[in-house]
Amino acid sequence: MSSKEQQGTLLERQQERTAPPPMYKVMLLNDDYTPMEFVVAVLQRFFSLDHEQATRVMLKVHTEGRGVCGIYPLDVAATKVELVLGFARQHQHPLKCVMEEN
Repeated sequence: MSSKEQQGTLLERQQERTAPPPMYKVMLLNDDYTPMEFVVAVLQRFFSLDHEQATRVMLKVHTEGRGVCGIYPLDVAATKVELVLGFARQHQHPLKCVMEEN
């Protein structure tokens, strides 16, 4: 740590601490049309969940209306939302995927 002298005053160097980036929850929302098997496949493909974890999240979406798929920095969360929405549209399912600050 160095210090500088400026016009007779000793200035101490201060270390700046940066805050970690805000994190965002990526969630799937329930609908009455997307098959449960498709939701499990999405969770495995885009969120790297094993079959058991994916089934647990899918059941939470089904029973509670929403389920958290993962928590990520903003750019990763936004990318995952877009990938899931595009994949669902491609397979003609109305699956909704959203993100919110954690």
